[in-house]
Amino acid sequence: MPDQTAKELRKYEKSLPISLLRAREATTRYFKPYIDRHDLTMPQWRVLRALAEEEGLDARTLSERCVILPPSLTRIFRSLTQRGLISQVDCSDARRHRVTLTDTGRALFVEVLEESEPDYQRLAAAFGPERLESLLNLLSELRDTVEDLNAEDAQDAAEPRRKLAAAR
Repeated sequence: MPDQTAKELRKYEKSLPISLLRAREATTRYFKPYIDRHDLTMPQWRVLRALAEEEGLDARTLSERCVILPPSLTRIFRSLTQRGLISQVDCSDARRHRVTLTDTGRALFVEVLEESEPDYQRLAAAFGPERLESLLNLLSELRDTVEDLNAEDAQDAAEPRRKLAAAR
């Protein structure tokens, strides 16, 4: 017989991380053919997508915005640079690596966007444009809430160390 704690857990299907992962996977599968058609990976596409909105982003910003670890981002930069899709931008701080889309990169971005837009509109219509907008807003709020809780937890964990250091 399962213990009491297992009984109190919410059902697997109602697990927030699992629900988010399943929604991500389904959405990715829906749009992935457009990325594959242009011999891109999803992380490479996220970098191109982020650079299309803002000129000359640094590696740290792209890492955070695209949810890509720095070592992977370095490989992505190398690949996209070799394909002529991005180029390095001069930066006053030599320690920072800033990149921007090239004309070829921007043209590829526009091409993928134009190809995928009808399916995006189809998804929005099927789900409901207002519901999709609401979902996007709720997901941003959820991310902000979890980040705030993580920051509070980190601060709480650091407090005993601060007290110990102050007592010395």
